[in-house]
Amino acid sequence: MASETKLSFPPDVLLGFYAYYKRATEQNGFYIPPTDEGDLRSAFKVNALVQVKNISRTEAREKYIELVEEYIGEVSV
Repeated sequence: MASETKLSFPPDVLLGFYAYYKRATEQNGFYIPPTDEGDLRSAFKVNALVQVKNISRTEAREKYIELVEEYIGEVSV
């Protein structure tokens, strides 16, 4: 649902989707995006990931689903 929506979201919500998704799906549990010096977008992504690094993959999955349900609609599993 989240990847197919045409809705627009504020940057903080997009970063939440990004961080929870990466935390929930990365094999080693923590993802660091490639960065270019001075790349503000990457800096925000890294910051979002650092904020979720201490939660479990399961909790990240649950938080991601909560965001989807709050901003897009009910998830049917």
